[in-house]
Amino acid sequence: MKAVGFTEFGGREVMRVLELPEPHAGPGQVRIKVASAAVHPADANIRKGLSAQYDPESNPPSDVYVVGWEIAGTIDEVGDGVRPELRVDVEAIAITEPKLNLGGQAQYVVVPAESVVLAPKGIDLTAASTLLMSALTAQMGMDALALTPGATIAVTGAAGGIGGYAVQLAKAAGATVIADAAEKDRDLVKSLGADHVLPRGTEFPAAVRQLLPEGVDGVIDGGSVGDSIAAAVRDGGAIATFKGFSGDTDRGVRWFPVFVYDRIRDTAALTRLRDQAESGALTLRVAGTYPLEQVVEAQRLVEEGGVRGRPVLVF
Repeated sequence: MKAVGFTEFGGREVMRVLELPEPHAGPGQVRIKVASAAVHPADANIRKGLSAQYDPESNPPSDVYVVGWEIAGTIDEVGDGVRPELRVDVEAIAITEPKLNLGGQAQYVVVPAESVVLAPKGIDLTAASTLLMSALTAQMGMDALALTPGATIAVTGAAGGIGGYAVQLAKAAGATVIADAAEKDRDLVKSLGADHVLPRGTEFPAAVRQLLPEGVDGVIDGGSVGDSIAAAVRDGGAIATFKGFSGDTDRGVRWFPVFVYDRIRDTAALTRLRDQAESGALTLRVAGTYPLEQVVEAQRLVEEGGVRGRPVLVF
């Protein structure tokens, strides 16, 4: 089968289309014939060797690496002990584990059944492949904040993948959302449901305080602002971060680093996100589609930043 990956760490030039043996589903697993696979900034961190450096247990040495965090396609093999709705020939989406040669950017991918849910109805598989990883990360941030309806939440990186979903999930949870955006992204972020859109940049925390002098109850730091975002939070408030960052706890501010790995088998959470996408509560955004041979260009887009939506490899 064809897969996208590399055999040595390095720049984008190490990415290539590989020919690998087909995997097969075992007990508790399904095999998906992949139609589309989203490309993430984290793919570049794996390719460069940064993930192996910072988390060697989750990124063990391998002769061949296949990246990719999420896929959409059709189930074509089912192992014993799998939920009955996961049948051969049904369309499904899944979070994949991009270590060794197990990542999602391959023609056939074997996934634990807990990480697989039926594809959202009425949404094409290209768009569906962009849902689970970023939306689950954003939901985990919301869960870490544990705020009640009516709370105020600031979202940084609101035009991006995690931030965009965080805006919509916060609104669905009954929060008032204050989001950041560059001028070119203002209309996009407003369309996602933000109640207030403030200029992105170093002045965002101060602008939040101007709007809400006591500060917000919580922050989803999708833009990885870091320490300075604490100025936007009230005493005793909370901040969810996504790159392992944890700042100072003065004024009783609590920091919650979120790691999507912790819940990639949370079927109930994945099902809720699928249902929210199906209902239109979550907006799926595709930045462009690429054949496997153009993976270098797709990685360039996410690595350089500023892309709105996910590039998607199509099989």
